[in-house]
Amino acid sequence: MIQKRKRNRKINCSEGLAGGIKYSVNFSKRARKLKIALHYDGRCVATVPFGFSERVVRKFIEKKSDWLLDHLKYFESVRNSAPRNTSGDFSDNKEKAFILARERVDYFNRFYGFSVGKINIRAQKTRWGSCSRKGNLNFNYRIAHLPRELSDYIIIHELCHLGSFDHSKRFWDLVEKTAPNHAELRRRLKIEGIRYG
Repeated sequence: MIQKRKRNRKINCSEGLAGGIKYSVNFSKRARKLKIALHYDGRCVATVPFGFSERVVRKFIEKKSDWLLDHLKYFESVRNSAPRNTSGDFSDNKEKAFILARERVDYFNRFYGFSVGKINIRAQKTRWGSCSRKGNLNFNYRIAHLPRELSDYIIIHELCHLGSFDHSKRFWDLVEKTAPNHAELRRRLKIEGIRYG
């Protein structure tokens, strides 16, 4: 299953302002060091271990403020250019997405030989695709908006769940068979995907 976004788990949280950037600090038991994440909605989130100095976080953000502001401006421009999610958009693109999914599933399955059930197109808000244990593949209609290499990655990802219903090494080995650059494609999907969702 590919989700369009993941929410960070917060144990405790505080907020601050540094270098013109509003940010929040999440204190996590799992964190081992300072980690900064920029989100598409403009949030800047620092995740740190308990006991970590917020002063260090503030200084780090101030030091990287130019880089952070550039990326926040980019995300804002992407959000402003995003197509609006409407029932009309779904109606206009559902058939196009189905044809795309059917053709590409058939093409990539030549390399795998999996037994594929039904292909469904849905208007999901948080998922690009999913796979059921019955062998059915579900795709977000917005794959019709994506660059071909990204829609292909989503289709390959869900198709490979027919061979491994988890994200184990075996699963990623299957993905790599037809998408050797899957790590880069996942990164691009996170960055560019908001334009279509």
